[in-house]
Amino acid sequence: MIQDDAVVIETQGRAGVVTLNRPKALNALTHPMVLRIAEALTAWEQDPAVDHVMIRGAGERGLCAGGDIRAIHADAKAGTTGSLDFWRDEYRLNARIARYPKPYVAFMDGIVMGGGVGLSAHGSVRVVTERSRVAMPETGIGFVPDVGGTYLLSRAPGELGTHLALTGAAVGAADALLCGLADRYVPSDFLEELVRDLTEGTDGAPADKVVDRYALPAPCSDGLAADREWIDRCYAADTVEEIHSRLLGTGLPAAREASRTLHAKSPTALKATLAALRRARALDSLERVLEQEYRVSSAALSVPDLVEGIRAQVIDKDRRPRWSPAALVQVRPATVERFFAPLGEGRELTF
Repeated sequence: MIQDDAVVIETQGRAGVVTLNRPKALNALTHPMVLRIAEALTAWEQDPAVDHVMIRGAGERGLCAGGDIRAIHADAKAGTTGSLDFWRDEYRLNARIARYPKPYVAFMDGIVMGGGVGLSAHGSVRVVTERSRVAMPETGIGFVPDVGGTYLLSRAPGELGTHLALTGAAVGAADALLCGLADRYVPSDFLEELVRDLTEGTDGAPADKVVDRYALPAPCSDGLAADREWIDRCYAADTVEEIHSRLLGTGLPAAREASRTLHAKSPTALKATLAALRRARALDSLERVLEQEYRVSSAALSVPDLVEGIRAQVIDKDRRPRWSPAALVQVRPATVERFFAPLGEGRELTF
């Protein structure tokens, strides 16, 4: 077993087990944690005693609330580039998880947001529970969905992914399954026994078949299935302004609430996110989307809204960000295009 203050890496029976171990910080992901997980995956890939990999979060609150945004805030405020090194290794890990040759079982119990989605939703066996709350909430801090989030959400049915990416809304188990962010529902009361079966089971069954023994039909949708008609119609618009207009024009309370939610987000981040989603749909692989996301994240690091958004939501917690610019109509097309501009030789993320 390898253990430090942030992550526990161990082999239990026939499973390699990663436990994110920062429960007081909702298991927020740091650069050393990313490197440790990548190192473990390399070792287990060549270990014939390891049949499958599992990832879970310590504590009762969730798998992972995302990247350590306090560190990103300090980096952006200082004008340094440590976050770029973190994202480069994190995105490579996301791609590694998606292509991992052994079953990768992710326990998406509790809060799973941002970087936590990147560690789990690219896995081959993704388990949600009645406690799951899955989200990509980046627009609320002046950022854009990353860790392959624009790949996943751009491929959700209809415009559900656009709705989730722009609003940052969290979904439960049924809607995570509907959107393709997970594929098994297991009640949380069954998790301990499931883990024991995955680690100590002696019948040699593949990991997905073991999980199937505990999986049940998901409870009713949180609402996305019932709201598909207006979501698809409103979010199919070409601009965020038109999405706003269509949402308000429906006269539906849920659509109007979505409009109010968008109004509170960073205008620049909203426009960059919509552009990123539309471009991601046209890209043919997760790797190509991650390369695009690295450009977008690099640009966001120098945009004032990232520092301001993290300040308002996490540092000062006044929940009153002062976005610059403050209105959608003030965000110039050239500003959005800069999020997708080439970074220059030696600075791109490549696979």
